Amino acid sequence: MKFVDEAEVRVEAGDGGNGAIGFRREKYIPLGGPDGGDGGDGGSVYLIAAENVNTLVDFRYHAVHRAQRGQNGMARNCTGRKGDDCFVAVPLGTQVSDADTGEIIGDLTVVGETLLVAKGGFHGLGNTRFKSSINRAPQKASKGTPGEHRRLNLELTLIADVGLLGMPNAGKSSLIRAVSSATPKVADYPFTTLHPNLGVVRVDDLRSFVIADIPGIIEGASEGAGLGLQFLKHLSRTGLLLHLIDVAPYESMESPIEAARKIILEVEKWSPELAIKPRWLVLNKIDRLPGDESELCCQAIVQELAWNGPVFQIAAINGEGTKELMFAIMSFLEQQRLRKSEQD
Repeated sequence: MKFVDEAEVRVEAGDGGNGAIGFRREKYIPLGGPDGGDGGDGGSVYLIAAENVNTLVDFRYHAVHRAQRGQNGMARNCTGRKGDDCFVAVPLGTQVSDADTGEIIGDLTVVGETLLVAKGGFHGLGNTRFKSSINRAPQKASKGTPGEHRRLNLELTLIADVGLLGMPNAGKSSLIRAVSSATPKVADYPFTTLHPNLGVVRVDDLRSFVIADIPGIIEGASEGAGLGLQFLKHLSRTGLLLHLIDVAPYESMESPIEAARKIILEVEKWSPELAIKPRWLVLNKIDRLPGDESELCCQAIVQELAWNGPVFQIAAINGEGTKELMFAIMSFLEQQRLRKSEQD
């Protein structure tokens, strides 16, 4: 399932180092002459396409990236050191544009591909460079030029790793709110999401995945009823499906088991391949039932569905059980990627 992930980032290349003014003063060399060295070039900022980065979430926390300034020149014609370049890892498929002008700077589509987005300043010249036949002792040196400063828009078309499957009001939007910074509409009355929502889930500083909440599936979705049809076809591109079930529905709504069976039937009707895709059962809203009653209800659902896959019990509204679920998903996705790389 494709979504657009966007971020704005500021990049600042390093200024060039200033040239030095100096004169040789050594014993037995009374007229040593100028010996001020050039400064070093400023470092540039590059974006680099990285295979192990799959979202732009890092730029929400690190919005400014700077390269190093060039070192100033020194006496004895010593040139200043060049500033270190700054390499910023971005996901494959990132499109880069200038935030102020709208100019498209480039696309990064190949692992290891680099894109220069801010060029470092040119070094200043030392006074040695200004020596001439008519000016044997120049008191002049030039300053380094400033490095480029730019605001960039990064745009990435994402394919979600995890898709949420369930009836309207199963708690999909609440779950995506609980585990990511996405803010889909949620409420205490039954309604269905009208547009897909995307959340980037960070399990730690280095690992993250993309989770998608699609409009709730209703009976007849495989034939075109409701909004589910236009999104069911995209679920085949996810690595894992989470089948959310409301264990404590409103009195006017059907039982959890009936709702779950309808979802399974619609998926099977739409695509046999989708029906055999890895799918986990997530029993939501356990906070609405007392402890013993909640456990018995969950057991009954699992038994009635003859479910033999992974089962998780959560309360998305307060985050109960969601951390364990997200870590389990991350582990599963990493195993999938490892198997794929071994096959390739």
